Order: sequence, then structure tokens, then C-alpha cells
Amino acid sequence: MTDTSSPTSRGRRLKNLLAAALVTTTLAGGLAWYNAPAGTGPLITAAEAAMPAPAGQLPGSFADLAERVKPSVVQITTTQVERARGAQQIPPELRGTPFEEFFRHFGGPNGPQARRGHALGSGFIVDPAGYIVTNNHVVGNATEIVVNLSSGEKYPAKLVGRDEKTDLALLKIEPKSPLQAVSFGGDEQIRVGDWVMAVGNPFGLGGTVTVGVLSARGRDLGSGPYDDFLQIDAPINSGNSGGPTFDTQGRVIGVNTAIVSPNGGSVGIGFAVPAAVVKPVIEQLREHGKVERAWLGVQMQPVTEELRKALETGEAKGALVTAVQPGSPAEKAGLRPGDVVTRLDSLPIGDPRDLARAVASGQAGKAAQIEIVREGKAQSLEVRLGTNTKEQAASSSDERESAEASVGLALAPLDPQARAQLGIDGDVKGAIVAQVAPDGAAADTGIRPGDVITEVGGTKVASPTEVLAAIRRETALEKEATALLVLRQGVPHYVALSLGRA
Repeated sequence: MTDTSSPTSRGRRLKNLLAAALVTTTLAGGLAWYNAPAGTGPLITAAEAAMPAPAGQLPGSFADLAERVKPSVVQITTTQVERARGAQQIPPELRGTPFEEFFRHFGGPNGPQARRGHALGSGFIVDPAGYIVTNNHVVGNATEIVVNLSSGEKYPAKLVGRDEKTDLALLKIEPKSPLQAVSFGGDEQIRVGDWVMAVGNPFGLGGTVTVGVLSARGRDLGSGPYDDFLQIDAPINSGNSGGPTFDTQGRVIGVNTAIVSPNGGSVGIGFAVPAAVVKPVIEQLREHGKVERAWLGVQMQPVTEELRKALETGEAKGALVTAVQPGSPAEKAGLRPGDVVTRLDSLPIGDPRDLARAVASGQAGKAAQIEIVREGKAQSLEVRLGTNTKEQAASSSDERESAEASVGLALAPLDPQARAQLGIDGDVKGAIVAQVAPDGAAADTGIRPGDVITEVGGTKVASPTEVLAAIRRETALEKEATALLVLRQGVPHYVALSLGRA
């Protein structure tokens, strides 16, 4: 009699079950089972099982990948000088006495004026000679930087350069022998849902591997004009900043930078600067110690559906130019407020962020073709990008008028008193919004008292009378909406005023 409970018997039973090679396929009515015909052999051969997983697909294990890349990931320790709270608050009774200098130096009863603090982060080696990428916020205010290799070796690091706008920094150490480096991959090749692996130094624990998928791309966190983050759900925590995110081929697709967390820990929403942004920044930091971006010289805003109708752009896409800086490349190229930029060279422009990134990645001094929509017609201009050297009320007047009830605007002239109250330069022309009827079309646009209307439908206006005349002309043309250029607290932007309301 066979003992079916014995280990040998249980093993035979398991082998027989596996030999049945049951697989599932989804049908409209649910799950249907399929039995592989006898004698067909294994579904996956030993040779196929030994092959590396294609990019983005789940490998049998991440162990080989982790073992291969971990020597290239480093732990970064920084020392910072932090000012003690209240250190500068010298008691009045000590001011002007011999004890004042003593208090300034030692901080009096509250302790010293400054104290040394330490912070931890991550980084990764991109050159065997000792170049290391990390986040700017990891090393930006450090007075001392130490890099700890996975081998246990420690080296003082020099800050080669940093870029606040992308939160990236480049370090250099002098190793005793060449180091193992990793390379960047094309993050544009990885798709949402593909597997990724993050390696770093969470909470100072040392080399830690976490796995997840690419959750989304193109995330804007509001940290700057070049936001274009990858979102991943591989857990990252405090200390992971500056560490790499890998694809399943071991290529760096991003630099871990931020998390969204209600409690300070990982909740599966992390963000990485994509490799396409990292590579050119690191190249410039290595060559120049800083990042020099090209410059166009415009202020801009998105094209809403309402503005699309008013500007007759065809699609609610592009970057709407609201102001052109005098003497800028944009002015020399002939760009005007009201133009909608739709392409820069080969790069399509869907919104102002696209244009900011396209210009920043351009080459200063090089001619570029910029495609625009002006007054409903597509045009092409040539622009020679420059170098961005720096981070670039109602009045009671007799002329006050009200627009027709369907618009719901009360306007006042821009006289010297109004200019002084609103801080508006003398060369600005237009009409002040004195009142906005709550049931009029203007209220729907977000226009508010104190705004200065300087253009209507692309026509410059200098008084309430001219504003109303321009609105009536646009209405007579049977347009659905017209674009108003409004100056609010010194910043110009467009709003779409509906003309179809009764």
C-alpha cells in the first residue's frame, strides 16, 4: 500500500499536477481552463527561463539585478551648520555692554549661535573616475560631504555643481581604484505599468532595494517650470533622495527626489527626475559647474477651451504669450502678446511647461523655428535663442462707463491717482475694472475690480470707451468669445470673455 501522506508521495502528486500544465485565459463568461496536450513538453524551456526578461517585464527574481547595480549606489552623509533658535535675539539689558560680544559668540544662556547638523541621502556613480549624481537638496547647504561606498570605503566629496531648478547635483571623489558605474537608459522607452527597482539609503539603513511599477509620467509638482516627474510605487522614504530608479535591464531611468506622504513614510507615491532631464544637466555640471539655459523672453499661460474659441486656435493646446520682454529673442523674432506657440523646432508645445522645457533644452545662439497661431492663422517665425543670465481699485471719474448688461463690466480711466494706488507704470495704457456684475459674462471669466484691460481681441485699448467699442466690434462679428489681455498686480494674462450670452 502506498502512503499518500509521505514526502515522496506528495512530491509525485505535485509533479503530476505541474505536468498537467494548467493555464488560464479570460473569456466573456469568466475563466476557462486549458490542459496542455500530453507529450507537448514544458511550456517554458530551460533556455527560455535563463534568458533575461525584456525591458519592463517581470523577471523571475530581482536578485541578479540588485547584486549587479548595488555597488554603484552610494550613501551620502553631509554636515551642515544650523543656526540655533533665538541665537540672534540679544537681551536688551546686554546691548552696549561688554557682554554683548560674548553673547554674539556663544549665544548666551540659549547656547551657541550655530550648531552642526547631519543629514543622509543617496547617490549613484556615473563614471569610474568617481563622479556621483545626487539631489541638490541632499548636498546644497552642506559644509562637508562624505560618500560611503557599498564596500565600506569612505571618501570626502567635492561639489562639482548643482542645479536648483531640477534639484540635481554632481559630486566628485578620488577613489583608490576605478569604481563600478551605471549608465542612463532612455526613460521614454519605459511605459506606465513597467517594472522598476529603486535602490537607496532609507533612514540611513544602507543599501536597500524596493520594487514597483512606473505609475505615471509627466507629473507636475509645482516645484518649478521644468517639472516632468516620473511617478513610481516602489517604496522610497527619507534618505532615498538622490538614489536611482532602474529598469529591469539595470539602466537608470530616474533620480528619486520626492514622495507624497500624509505621515512622513512611503505610501506608494514617489517621484523621480527622468533620465532625459538628468543627462543634459549632469553633462553641463561636469563641463561648466553650472547649467546655462537658453532664453526666449516671454510670459505665457495655458490655452483654455474658452480662450481657444476667443483666439480661434483650433485646439485648446499651446502656450499663449501674455507678454514679450523688450530686447528679448522673442521680441526680435516678432512674437507678440496673443500669439499661441504650438511647436519649437521638432518639439510640439501642448502647454507653457512644454515651451519652458523646450527652450531650456535648446542651444543659446542657435536659430530655431517657432510655429504660432496668430489671429486664427498658423505662422512660422525664426528665433535665435539667447542665454538666460538670471532668473529671469475703482475710480470715481466722469468717464466711468458700463458695458452692456450681457457683459457686466463697469470701467474707469487709468488716471494718475489710479496709477499711484495700483502701482502701474505711466507707459501702461488701458481701463480699470471698477465693478463686475455677478450675473454678467465678465464674472464667469474671473475678472475682478482692480484689473486693467489693455487689449480686446488683439486690439490695444487706452480708455473705457475704447474697451467698450472693441467689445461691440467683436460682438458684431458674431464671435462666441473674445480675448482680453488683463494686467493684474503687474502680471499680464489673457481671459476669454463670452459674447454669446443674452
